[in-house]
Amino acid sequence: MAEQKKVDYKKDFKELYLPKQTPALVAVPAMPFVTLAGEGDPNGPGFAADVEALYAFSYAVKMSYKKEDVPVGYYPYVVFPLEGVWDLIDKSIPATVKSNLKYALMIRQPDFLDEDLFARFLAETKAKKNLPSLAKLTFETIEEGACCQLMHVGPYETEPESFRKMEAFCTENGYVRKAMAHREIYISDPRKTAPEKMKTVLRFTCEKIG
Repeated sequence: MAEQKKVDYKKDFKELYLPKQTPALVAVPAMPFVTLAGEGDPNGPGFAADVEALYAFSYAVKMSYKKEDVPVGYYPYVVFPLEGVWDLIDKSIPATVKSNLKYALMIRQPDFLDEDLFARFLAETKAKKNLPSLAKLTFETIEEGACCQLMHVGPYETEPESFRKMEAFCTENGYVRKAMAHREIYISDPRKTAPEKMKTVLRFTCEKIG
């Protein structure tokens, strides 16, 4: 049997994960995700615990080829990056107040994962790891549709400048931002990357005017 090609998001889905540093429009298709919801300062222990649970589950799926009952349709792949959809709890409070943030964290999953396999791998992960945030995981398909995005290079604190460029681009091209919530895709590991070299995909939904 021929060896299966490994799916690598940086090579096979460049449009979604490695955009240019200038704004562009993109149609984001429906994709399977494991997600969880939370709120509060992302620098706190609760956020770190949520991230740990998402990765623990995602690697359980990835390594399932070593099991006796390998999932039907399994193919080798690189685990997708962490993503976060960010919004404000109280819209009257500035976004700089991190305790006022709410988020939906997620990691895209391979196409062979379904509800039954989600339940199986969640149970297996809970049996191996004592991570309270595993109880918050859900499996869902998300389709963003029309979006504006770019690759933000630099610290998270300078993201507002990139968003201003994106909104100006939308205006120039006859589009309008649909909501203040936005998506971030973390291409760089903040533990290993200098702030000025951090790469984060920024994206928000938009629609054509008129």
